[in-house]
Amino acid sequence: MSERSASAEVEVAVDPDRAFTAFADEIDSWWVRGAINFFDAARAVEMRIEPGAGGRVLEVYEDDALELGRITAWEPGARLSYRSSVDDSEIDVRFEPVEGGTRVTVTQALVPGGEKMFDFWPRVVRWFASAQIEPRPKEIAPFSVVLYYEDPVAAADWLQRVFQLRSWTGVLETEPGAWVELHHGDVAILLFEGDRAGRDMPWVYVDDLEAHLAHAQAEGATIVSPIQQHGFRAYEAEDLEGRRWTFAQARPTMRRG
Repeated sequence: MSERSASAEVEVAVDPDRAFTAFADEIDSWWVRGAINFFDAARAVEMRIEPGAGGRVLEVYEDDALELGRITAWEPGARLSYRSSVDDSEIDVRFEPVEGGTRVTVTQALVPGGEKMFDFWPRVVRWFASAQIEPRPKEIAPFSVVLYYEDPVAAADWLQRVFQLRSWTGVLETEPGAWVELHHGDVAILLFEGDRAGRDMPWVYVDDLEAHLAHAQAEGATIVSPIQQHGFRAYEAEDLEGRRWTFAQARPTMRRG
């Protein structure tokens, strides 16, 4: 495969027509609703693919939408392709009949002159496959924990085997700087590569990020990083013993007590 392309594949126990429909028409039922899975997680309420050539791949907000791509090929049961509107790439999704179901293969290729590649499709196709087994939308809880390990994949395997933590989509081999995501119920446990000393970090999702920051400042918290946009909006602060906490804007559909 070209260095300017990346692919991922998964097999699902449904026929190609059903696999295509689930992938395209029902994307919002299997796209995992975590803060790091959207371009603007604080506003995102839905993922949507408009059918047919010229249709749009959309991240939908309550009063607007971000166009992620424009459909260039629409062949139900066989192929879906789109040109990305947010980076320099083209995405091609193929649905191939195999014994017992369908092989879904996603290839992302840089367009001529492109300089960016987001290699997240191995994670996404696992979301899709998992949803064919357990068909319900998955929404991350308003509290997550970030843990640092020298080898996140080995750590994830150990945590699953010994502490019986689970992953909605299975543990994937990761590129340097990527993360492994485990779950306890709907709480996400994000494993990053690095020295853990002083870096393990709780993540809390709040309804009004600005108000929360103002309150923390008024009560004397040390603000390490002001509100920044990373796809999600968040700020970092230290508690009384110097542990860092990340406070992020909750998504509109996120369940909160």
